[in-house]
Amino acid sequence: MSKFQNPTKVITGVNTRWSYANVWQAKSINGGAPKYSISLIIPKSDTVTVEKIRAAIKAAYEEGESKLKGNGKFVPALDAIKTPLRDGDKERPGDEAYKGCWFINANSATAPGIVDADRQPILDTSEVYSGVYGRASINFYAFNSNGNRGIACGLNNLQKIRDGEPLGGKSRAEDDFDTDDDEDFLN
Repeated sequence: MSKFQNPTKVITGVNTRWSYANVWQAKSINGGAPKYSISLIIPKSDTVTVEKIRAAIKAAYEEGESKLKGNGKFVPALDAIKTPLRDGDKERPGDEAYKGCWFINANSATAPGIVDADRQPILDTSEVYSGVYGRASINFYAFNSNGNRGIACGLNNLQKIRDGEPLGGKSRAEDDFDTDDDEDFLN
C-alpha cells in the first residue's frame, strides 16, 4: 500500500532551529485571531530541505492558481507574489541565529503535536523554547485576502531533536543553577 504524497507538505531537516516558538498557547498578532506560530531557521547548507520547500511552494502555487487569480484576468507569476521562504542574511542582518540561513514563519489555528526524538509526546513546556533544533511538519497554501496574494506556510507538528543555545537572551533555570558554588547559600 503506497502512502499518498502531498506535494505541498514538507518535513524539515534535523538541523532546523526553532525561534519565536509560540507553540503551547495561541497568541493574537495585531488583534487577529489567536494562532500558534514558529519561525523555522534552516541552514543554507541544508539544500535537501530547501529544495523540498521550493517544490512545495511551486505545488501550492499551481494548486491555488484560481484563488491567486481571484477576480483578476490573470494569475500573477510565482516570483511576483509573496512567498514564505526568506533569506536570513538579507532580512535579519546582524542576527547571528539567522546568519547563513533561510527562514520560514509557520502558523496554525490549532495546536501542533510536539514529540521528542523517540516520537514520545513532550508535555513539559520548558522542553520547547526558541533555540532548540528539530524537525517541523509544514504545509504550503495559496492565499488571496484583502488584495494580498501569495503562498503561506501552515504548521502541522514538531519533533524536538536536540537542545540548543536559547535565543532571546533568557537563560534557563537549570543553566543558572548548574554550579557547586554554594558558599553564600543560607548564610
